[in-house]
Amino acid sequence: MGEVSLETSAYAKIILHAAKYPHCAVNGVLLADGSNIKSGNKNQDLDIVDSIPLFHHSHYVSPMAEIALTQIELQAQQDNRVIAGYYAACENFRDNTVEKCPGQKIAEKIVEYFPSAVFIVVDNKRMVQNLDTPAIKIHKYSEGKWKPKDANKVLFQSQYVLETVSHLLQRRVQKDLVDFDNYLDDSTQDWTNLGIEKLIASINASNAIDKEKDSE
Repeated sequence: MGEVSLETSAYAKIILHAAKYPHCAVNGVLLADGSNIKSGNKNQDLDIVDSIPLFHHSHYVSPMAEIALTQIELQAQQDNRVIAGYYAACENFRDNTVEKCPGQKIAEKIVEYFPSAVFIVVDNKRMVQNLDTPAIKIHKYSEGKWKPKDANKVLFQSQYVLETVSHLLQRRVQKDLVDFDNYLDDSTQDWTNLGIEKLIASINASNAIDKEKDSE
């Protein structure tokens, strides 16, 4: 299986989405950098650069999913990105498996078009107990089902990812996150969450400066 790494924004939005709606199941799609993508390759390395929050209550309404995926696909093409996976958090705190996740048909449709797709399940227990370690489980599609990757192989592009996400949660940035349910209720809201991306970039830059000072 190819390696899967996540940029800070991708991981942060997954966690913020789950944190905003702790009593709901949530889901979204993952975008990968399209620069090195090879069509049809099932085991290529993926750099997940962003995640797009979909729903917290419209999981099974296919017209809404079609609207969302069409808009996301158009935006992704403009940014040289591809829809390369799916994420979800279960409603029940103890459910942390693919089988219990909402909207699995979306994940199946993604892997149909993109064989290297990943399915990320939010680990609800780690969300509550310990944010010093990744609160996700990554799965790849093989032999007709989603199989978990080694938990020790959750890779981040930045060493500050967990620190940044913890900072965002302390500032309660999750309340500002917009998913497609929010956007369909009010089309003036920004489903790309550009404001949060800018905040993440600022925090990352600040963390890097602080680390440099500490090492001097």
